[in-house]
Amino acid sequence: MRRDEMRSKNEWPSEIFRGLKLARVRQVCHVPDGGHASLIELCVADRDIVTTTLTSEEEGVALACGAWQGGDRSVLLTQSSGVGNCINMLSMVRACAFPFLAIVSMRGQWGEFVSWQIPMGQATPVVLSKMGVIVHQVDRGRDVGDATEACAKLAFDGGAAVALLLGQRLIGAKGFQQ
Repeated sequence: MRRDEMRSKNEWPSEIFRGLKLARVRQVCHVPDGGHASLIELCVADRDIVTTTLTSEEEGVALACGAWQGGDRSVLLTQSSGVGNCINMLSMVRACAFPFLAIVSMRGQWGEFVSWQIPMGQATPVVLSKMGVIVHQVDRGRDVGDATEACAKLAFDGGAAVALLLGQRLIGAKGFQQ
């Protein structure tokens, strides 16, 4: 891997954070996830962002809708396995035409070793699309900043439901700790 690729691969959480700040996101909700750990830390450290830890991902969909009604922009950080928990709540986003932004760390793709992550990892883009969510995936660190800004603009200025999928090739395949 080239040095510039390594740098951009390691800096992608900062690029997403920068994009969220530029989009004036004030609320971030998440279920703890290793793929989002650095981004979550950046959000928690920022005094201008309210960070909420969820017990289940669908709570984040409701929080995002409530935040919009209250005048704030929010983002749901979730893993692809948590997308399945959101499907029914995405009906509210669709029926009420709420802007919605999710950033999804993908599993079940590049180098996956956990067999039960594969079905939802493969279904995530399809399921989100079927629920009216515009899906964009990034696999290279150098694309993350621009993709975050574009997805946030599409969601908050365009009034769309948007999911930015962070491919497993970007976040890295997980393995058992030895």
